[in-house]
Amino acid sequence: MNKKLAKLSLMMMVVGFALMIAPAAFAADGAAAAGALGKLGGPIGAGLAVIGGGLGIGRIGGSATEAMARQPEMAGQISTAMLITAAMIEAGLLFAVIVGLLASL
Repeated sequence: MNKKLAKLSLMMMVVGFALMIAPAAFAADGAAAAGALGKLGGPIGAGLAVIGGGLGIGRIGGSATEAMARQPEMAGQISTAMLITAAMIEAGLLFAVIVGLLASL
């Protein structure tokens, strides 16, 4: 399942980059059509960032609950580290979404 998800993510990134480059590639043929396709790159990139952030935070939560189940006496320290790490991922995710959506303007 992980290989399929990795292949799908890679294909979506390639399509997103191709759509971001589309206006320059098709400038001689038709600026209106190329401009419409080029504006899809930002939202696709923002969507990929959300998918990646969700997978990362989910993995952190799963690993933290497994660690707490193995060592219940360390639950406080594990949950603190989990929350800090999730907050850092969320900050990077927010930045990526904003940049992706600004790219479509």
